Amino acid sequence: MFTTLPRIPGACLAAFVSTLLLTPAHAATTDWPQWRGPNRDAICTETGLLKTWPTNGPPLLWRASGLGSGFSSVAIVGDRIYTISNRRGKDGSGTHLLALALADGKPVWATPFPAGGKDGSPNGTPTVDGELTYAISLGGTLVCAKTATGEIVWSKNFGKDFEGGMMSGWGFSESPLVDGDKLIVTPGGTKSTIVALNKKTGELIWKCPVADVGNRGKDGSAYTGAVVSEGAGVRQYIQLLGRGVVGVRASDGKLLWSYNRVANGTANIPTPLVHGDHVFCSTGYGTGGGLLKLVPSGDKGVNAEEVYFLNAKDFQNHHGGMILVGDYLYAGHGHNNGFPICIELKTGKVVWGKDRGPGAGSAAILFADGHLYFRYENAVMALIEATPEGYREKGSFELASKNGKSWSHPVIHKGLLYLRDQDNLLCYDIRAK
Repeated sequence: MFTTLPRIPGACLAAFVSTLLLTPAHAATTDWPQWRGPNRDAICTETGLLKTWPTNGPPLLWRASGLGSGFSSVAIVGDRIYTISNRRGKDGSGTHLLALALADGKPVWATPFPAGGKDGSPNGTPTVDGELTYAISLGGTLVCAKTATGEIVWSKNFGKDFEGGMMSGWGFSESPLVDGDKLIVTPGGTKSTIVALNKKTGELIWKCPVADVGNRGKDGSAYTGAVVSEGAGVRQYIQLLGRGVVGVRASDGKLLWSYNRVANGTANIPTPLVHGDHVFCSTGYGTGGGLLKLVPSGDKGVNAEEVYFLNAKDFQNHHGGMILVGDYLYAGHGHNNGFPICIELKTGKVVWGKDRGPGAGSAAILFADGHLYFRYENAVMALIEATPEGYREKGSFELASKNGKSWSHPVIHKGLLYLRDQDNLLCYDIRAK
């Protein structure tokens, strides 16, 4: 059953929704410790933000440079910003885990680590968990480093240690998940598709093989990180793989269910959305999206039943992500497009959308204080009200830098908007005066 949320003033909606969804461990924090925030849902709980933007956009507080290349977003904890880059310079070339000062983006430390066979620009976002921080290179090297200093504590390589691999050739792009004492990552091998490691030592706790789950897509890891669900009363990790979406029991790594229909053979990218006993998933390349309902099966088992499937002309999220606010899903629709769209989750009905917003290309999105933040591929930023009543654009502006495709996901922290742009990091003040 879906629970309809009461009508709430826009300024309070973000806080209300997140109160329902946040786990107690994250309820009081304003930090952004990992990919898509505390709950991996791209929902920021902050209020007091601008409801409209000036013609030229909000003020740019500072711009940091020298980060290096990569589409990684940022994690923010305490007085530091964390990201991953491919750097060329006096401190060595290759993949680096970086810590920057929150006040101005100046470097605090930079730790090189082996790329793992593919020395390219990384895409995943670091995960900060207290004294330890985790990151994955494009070549599948996983490192655990001390948050304070960047000193590497332990490392693994997905290919060497787990016979892992990607579904296609753009390299590992995962953002690691910490759940209690476990670190959940996706090497992608047929024998060790998803593994749980001791987050302090790197020792293997369990491994989950995923094979023969359907003909669509390709074997291997896809391009996101796992999320936690309590669907059907069973704690599980939901992950998008090269062969589609799967649910894996948290306690022992047992494969509970799989959904192959949403897979494509090129790149499966968007992070699935979890809502109670339901999961929504989508991919691009002409695929589509679907809603699943998780139901109990046997002794602590779970089955996934398809509620509906939207074909690609109705909805597909290439990359940029999807957000659930109340009973409605918001995203950029279309392959390599970010047409703003609103869908009623329980029915799949398109409420509004499919018209081009102010930018072009795919759109990486974020929710805060009743609004959607759309970052388009062509470096245009848009503010759109998150309401099923209709498309309401509240301002747009061009970013202060454009170093290729503007794909890195936006982050809001204490009233400031952070936008990674390859070698640059931009910080805008979006606080209401």
